[in-house]
Amino acid sequence: MFQTFKDWFWLERFWLPTTIKWSDLEDHDGLVFVKPSHLYMTIPCAFGLLIIRHFFEKFIATPLAKAFGIKEEVRKIIPNPVLENFFKHSTRQPSQTDIYGLAKKCNLTERQVERWFRSRRNQERPCRMKKFQEACWRFAFYLVITIAGIAFLYDKPWVYDLWEVWNGYPRQPLLPSQYWYYILEMGFYWSLLFSLSSDVKRKDFLAHVIHHLAAISLMSFSWCANYIRSGTLVMIVHDVADIWLESAKMFSYAGWKQTCNILFFIFSAIFLISRLIVFPFWILYCTLIIPLHYLDPFFSYIFLNLQLMVLQVLHLYWGYFILKMLKRCIFMKDIQDVRSDDEEECEEEDEEEEEEEKAEATKGRERDCLKNGLGADRKLIPNGQHGR
Repeated sequence: MFQTFKDWFWLERFWLPTTIKWSDLEDHDGLVFVKPSHLYMTIPCAFGLLIIRHFFEKFIATPLAKAFGIKEEVRKIIPNPVLENFFKHSTRQPSQTDIYGLAKKCNLTERQVERWFRSRRNQERPCRMKKFQEACWRFAFYLVITIAGIAFLYDKPWVYDLWEVWNGYPRQPLLPSQYWYYILEMGFYWSLLFSLSSDVKRKDFLAHVIHHLAAISLMSFSWCANYIRSGTLVMIVHDVADIWLESAKMFSYAGWKQTCNILFFIFSAIFLISRLIVFPFWILYCTLIIPLHYLDPFFSYIFLNLQLMVLQVLHLYWGYFILKMLKRCIFMKDIQDVRSDDEEECEEEDEEEEEEEKAEATKGRERDCLKNGLGADRKLIPNGQHGR
């Protein structure tokens, strides 16, 4: 049964133009052609990148974060079995009625119960150090892969003449640079999927999952159907903007707001140009219109362009958020990542907690001063005037 499905799945009419057979793409005369079995290498590559990421975050990203003044946050709370049990088995966001009942049960004030739950929620949220480490790793990879992509493509004729993308298709041999470019890029997206459960979760988590799956599906399909030339163009168009986004995030976490704003403006310009202009009007034109001058439409041609259109919809989705952030930055002088509501709530709660602690400490000092006959400014109060 498996063999029957395999034979059906690899039918030539699904993957190749009507006049081409799989036998036409067998290696000969020193020329190597793509094979689906090459893609097995992407999984070991993904685990290799996860190992590299672990050591990179430990020995490069962490010292760099500390150099920027980012510290490892240790969020400690007073253990309370009753509140801990309620937090784990009922809800992380108790209602006012729940708070009142828990306060009575634990012999605490309602304010103390609210503060305990706020601290307990913050304890499970990712700290600024972790967010910096992730952004630093992605920045490093995108920087390396973009430089590698430029080095691989700068002397290729199809970069400057899109008609060359389809010249001789599908009898186009595989170059070593194309092989490694694909394997590293796909391995990276696999590694992002494998680490989604441990990475910082954002508001657009589902969009990221769809994006990673679409990217892997698109690259795998383009590999098997030998759309390597157009595939490398799609990859370089995507990678060139991501460097600036991750660098902006790094400086944002480090508190360098002005630098972050400048980098975000650069990212926005490159993103809007590369993904809302270059991608639809050059890349989609190359994959949708130009091949019709060489070939009759066939299944893999249609499926390839459907996937690219899904990708373009995601570009429009993220473009909307980027324009929203640009508007906020221009009119409110503040860039706030609208995708990261959970992170913002965490930071707001941390700030509230710090303000409460400072207020309580101030009140405590005032009480001590009053007990010792001193005013809030630590000057002696005349006898009999403490209550005025």
